[in-house]
Amino acid sequence: MTPPEESLSDKRCVPCKGDVPPMTLGAAKAFLQQLSPEWKIVEERRLERIFHFPDFANALRFADRIGEIAEQEGHHPDLHVGYGRLTVQIWTHKIDGLTLSDFILAAKVDKAATTG
Repeated sequence: MTPPEESLSDKRCVPCKGDVPPMTLGAAKAFLQQLSPEWKIVEERRLERIFHFPDFANALRFADRIGEIAEQEGHHPDLHVGYGRLTVQIWTHKIDGLTLSDFILAAKVDKAATTG
């Protein structure tokens, strides 16, 4: 019997030194299936998800939680906080595209959203 495959949220982000090409769109779409359906691939180079909240304070608190995760992983998303919403954009800036670490971070964000 083989052990179950490790989920994306259990993996660690790996710093990109800029020496790899961006993930292909086909590969990105395959990894996208492992995330919440609210995640979208935008311009074939970044992940984006919009979270909705009853007010600004809750959106800001969740942005702070994502900031803690980003610091732990050494991989930092763009966060846009507004009244009742938080937009999360993730991509590997060094290569202006997607890597496995982007999907790992998105999975960790999904987990934080479901565990409070």
